[in-house]
Amino acid sequence: MALTASDLPAMYSLLANSMSGDESVRRPAEAALSQSESRPGFCSCLMEVIASKDLVSHVDVRLMASVYFKNSINRHWKSRRNASSGISNEEKIHLRQKLLSHLREENYKIAEMLAVLISKIARFDYPREWPDLFSVLAQQLHSADVLASHRIFMILFRTLKELSTKRLTADQRTFAEEIKPVKEVSPLLLNAVQSFLPYYSSFQNRDTKFWEFVKKACVKLMKVLAAIQSRHPYSFGDKCVLPVVVDFCLNKITDPKQASLPFEEFFIQCMVMVKSVLECKEYKPSLTGRVMEENGVTFEQRKKNASNAVSGIVSSLLPNERIVLLCNILVRRYFVLTASDLEEWYQNPESFHHEQDMIQWSEKLRPCAEALYMVLFENYNQLLGPIVVSILQEAMNNCPPSVTEITPALLLKDAAYAATAYVYYELSNYLNFRDWFNGALSLELSNDHPNRRIIHRKVAMILGHWVSEIKDDTKRAVYCSLITLLQDNDLAVKLAASRSLCLHVEDANFSEQYFIDLLPICWESCFKMVEEVQEFDSKVQILNLISVLLGHVSEVIPYAQKLVQFFQKVWEESYGESLLQIQLLVALRSFVIALAYQSPICYSILLPILQKGIDINSPDALNLLEDSMALWETTLSYAPMMVPQLLACFPYMVDIIEKSFDHLQVAVSIMESYIILDGGEFLNMHASSVAKILDLIIGNVNDKGLLSILPVIDILVQCFPAEVPPLINSCLQKLVIICLSGGDDRDPSKTAVKTSSAAILARILVVNTTYLAQLTSDSSLSVLLQQAGVTIEDSVLFCLTDIWLDKVDNASPMQKKTFGLALSIILTLRMPQVLDKLDQILSTCTSVILGGDRDLTEDESSGDMSSSRSQGEGTPPSKELRKSQIKVSDPIYQMSLEKSVRENLQTCSTLHGDAFNSAISRIHPSELAQVKQALKLP
Repeated sequence: MALTASDLPAMYSLLANSMSGDESVRRPAEAALSQSESRPGFCSCLMEVIASKDLVSHVDVRLMASVYFKNSINRHWKSRRNASSGISNEEKIHLRQKLLSHLREENYKIAEMLAVLISKIARFDYPREWPDLFSVLAQQLHSADVLASHRIFMILFRTLKELSTKRLTADQRTFAEEIKPVKEVSPLLLNAVQSFLPYYSSFQNRDTKFWEFVKKACVKLMKVLAAIQSRHPYSFGDKCVLPVVVDFCLNKITDPKQASLPFEEFFIQCMVMVKSVLECKEYKPSLTGRVMEENGVTFEQRKKNASNAVSGIVSSLLPNERIVLLCNILVRRYFVLTASDLEEWYQNPESFHHEQDMIQWSEKLRPCAEALYMVLFENYNQLLGPIVVSILQEAMNNCPPSVTEITPALLLKDAAYAATAYVYYELSNYLNFRDWFNGALSLELSNDHPNRRIIHRKVAMILGHWVSEIKDDTKRAVYCSLITLLQDNDLAVKLAASRSLCLHVEDANFSEQYFIDLLPICWESCFKMVEEVQEFDSKVQILNLISVLLGHVSEVIPYAQKLVQFFQKVWEESYGESLLQIQLLVALRSFVIALAYQSPICYSILLPILQKGIDINSPDALNLLEDSMALWETTLSYAPMMVPQLLACFPYMVDIIEKSFDHLQVAVSIMESYIILDGGEFLNMHASSVAKILDLIIGNVNDKGLLSILPVIDILVQCFPAEVPPLINSCLQKLVIICLSGGDDRDPSKTAVKTSSAAILARILVVNTTYLAQLTSDSSLSVLLQQAGVTIEDSVLFCLTDIWLDKVDNASPMQKKTFGLALSIILTLRMPQVLDKLDQILSTCTSVILGGDRDLTEDESSGDMSSSRSQGEGTPPSKELRKSQIKVSDPIYQMSLEKSVRENLQTCSTLHGDAFNSAISRIHPSELAQVKQALKLP
């Protein structure tokens, strides 16, 4: 039964009771409202409660009504399955009209909920059922009613945002192509801004409340326009919208009368709009030709046509003289430091280094102006290059390096220096750095008056930005200048210099020979700065410089103890600041690499930090784990020997792998390092952990993960052939299943997995024959094979023999030899099936003997072993050298396949007698000749 006007008192009571603190009152009311939700007229009753003038003071009840209304829209608006329940089309029409007739809601929270209700309904009904939504709203914007205008702007913002989130292709295309309201509403929004702006000055000293309202309204309206342009560039690019909006913004940015207005937020939004238009890829002219279909112009061609049209509009808005004017205004007005900027600098110099390197949008006007300037210059660099150089020349002529007073001329030079720093790449065609540095920049540093800190900071920044243009004949002087700036009395200058030094040291053309004698001062300056800085970003900057130095200079050992003390201090002060700790972990890793085999001198600080970082139960585990594992891997790679503290870290690996496989690759490298560094002691202490980790990985990761872990299993078996196979029995059973499962014929990664798994099992047969015989005959393996759907017609061992024969062509040289040795052992089995495979076994072994051993020798002698020649006397072996030594001592490497096949072939002959001779006789004479040649038989 439908709800009517007579139900309003009851509806009001239920809404009021649903907010009661008394559960016996609240719960029945909530239940009654829930039951009424699907009844026709429910939303209409709620709308009457919301809009009732008699209930204006009952905000809580009206808000609750709006919440139930919103929930009903989400649940019942889209479709009406039953005509006797839910929201009928007639009621929907009534509700849409009622909402648009109640725009002058005085309570802000209620008005905000009404805007949400309209946006939710528009998501379902616009444009088909509610085509006049935006035109009705736009018409009412013409009135002088400030409150109604404010509410309409709120509705427009919410509704456009809601519609823009629709994901279906049809919805997206409709919203992008046919949204006439963008063309209708945007000019009205701009008119509203223009009507509000005159009141900004008049209200400022008379009525603070209205002044704040005008200020917020103007900024909000500009944000709405910027959001519309960003989401709907094609519609916004209409000739009725884009020209008037951009022209308005450009006029406000360049109007000298506006310069005295302290209205930064508004100018920021104007710059956002212009920058967005200049960057918009949809407004770039298309260089491709027209593509036609039989039924006319394609959708893509329509977009290209629109882009070309808008590009013409943008060009007409920005003739050369206006571009030059905008550039001049940005540099001469907005780049110039103000009195408030200077006061902030004096109070907190650290805050002035954060803008450097990469200008981003912020709530401050100058950084936004700088970002707009960079985009403008990128688009019109050929026009603006000479202009910026002329501004620079004018500024340097009017303010020589001897000036110490903070004058307009000095501030303009600071602005001009910034302009040349930000566009160094494009400007290098118009400005010779060597001449500029020798003629002006180096002289700027000769005056150390405190007021010169402004220029010193910009010189530091320029030296960093122009790094690619600094040639060998100037590098030494530039390095000296940066070191001088690193010792400046002003912290902002020092931090700017530290950032520029990073850029120089990281540069591909960095010359350590010109820098090496400056390194002691550089280190000392870094250590001293750590004592001075307070802000997080500053600490990260210094850590970054130290990390870069450690990674690119050779003079580290003399400063090792001071660096240890430095890291200790930073770590103690970084509690609760994960981002700073991450930067510290990166720097420590660079420190370990720089120390190489002398890295144990930093273990006193490194190992406690490492242990905390790899403990997934620590509060910062989520943030620190990735960089901590990278540090763990590096520490092991450069460890000259195993120490108890490093051995004690390994159990953390079990927890890490149990949690996820996100860090599998580095975990595999860490396990390999433990085995290579001190396998015996490591296995004695952590055998169960190793088995658990391998069992967690095998069978639970993809092919890429398997290919990373299989070499670890191989090297374990290689180093400990007797101890390891029984320890990892479960893993080896999984490898058998992998080998005997199909599905790798057309998948290279699966083939690689099967080949590597088969090679491990072949190795075990060679070095621990008894164990593999037990493994392949174990009844538990038969059960697992059945569960995996693997059917075998012969013994598991003979099935593996087929795999070894089949995969030899996919194997590496060492794997081929392993397969050959395993196949030679098969010859010794007292089973008649051996003779059925005799010709294949001999053919495979012959192929490996004649070609494989040569490949193996080349493989083993290249790369790894060469490092032993460059290793100094008394120098602990590197990880790669240790790996090479293990390979050389590998029993497989040392065995003679030729001898093994020859001896085992003789055993086969003895075991099978005439049957063997008969099998040999069936081999083709040419193949038999090759076998005799390979085995050196008569």
